[in-house]
Amino acid sequence: MILCLETATSICSVALCNRSGIVALKESGEDRSHASLLTVFIDNILKKTGIKADELEAVAVSKGPGSYTGLRIGVSTAKGIAYASSVPLIGIDTTLSMFLGFSEIAQDKYGISQTDLFCPALDARRMEIYYSVYDAKGNTVISIRAEIIEGNSMSDLPGSARLFIFGDGAAKCREVIKRDNIVFEESFRISAAFMKKAAYEALDLKRFEDIAYFEPFYLKDFLTSKPVKNILGK
Repeated sequence: MILCLETATSICSVALCNRSGIVALKESGEDRSHASLLTVFIDNILKKTGIKADELEAVAVSKGPGSYTGLRIGVSTAKGIAYASSVPLIGIDTTLSMFLGFSEIAQDKYGISQTDLFCPALDARRMEIYYSVYDAKGNTVISIRAEIIEGNSMSDLPGSARLFIFGDGAAKCREVIKRDNIVFEESFRISAAFMKKAAYEALDLKRFEDIAYFEPFYLKDFLTSKPVKNILGK
């Protein structure tokens, strides 16, 4: 079994999966809850299923891009479990996990054409998003990038292709992007359950992270806002 951790957004999600499906899942949409809930969810799932950490095949974690703090909490926790239990560590691109989850939903809701394109979008600062674009088979059309959304964003994609934009960055895209044949799914929620396919593929290929040196994929440096006044009021 593989323990999957998802903390790249406001969702704190933990899934235990095997090759057949999801064995257990716990998640919360409470913002800024990762530090208090992640280890509790992990402990609850392992106790409920009777699985010990050293019996896992691997620990998989969403590696980014996404929330700086959320990613650090998720990756640090995954590294700690992997090191203490002597099991492999797997890092999964956040946008790939989103695509894998959404493509199943889209198949049932919309039906999928081989010409469809999929854009998992993560909310960044102001009018910026982190995103990538995949085709219907999961091939990368546009690699992960950060971009300020404008009216002509993604205009280089074929106009005849139906484009799905989904995730917590979809809302700001809806207000700005001027393009026909586009579907916005703002209600899509990321989940650790979506990591199963990519995690087992990495396990089979022995595509593991170095526990000592693995760091989240932040895409951009973390910036803090400068206070208007200092603590002395000057």
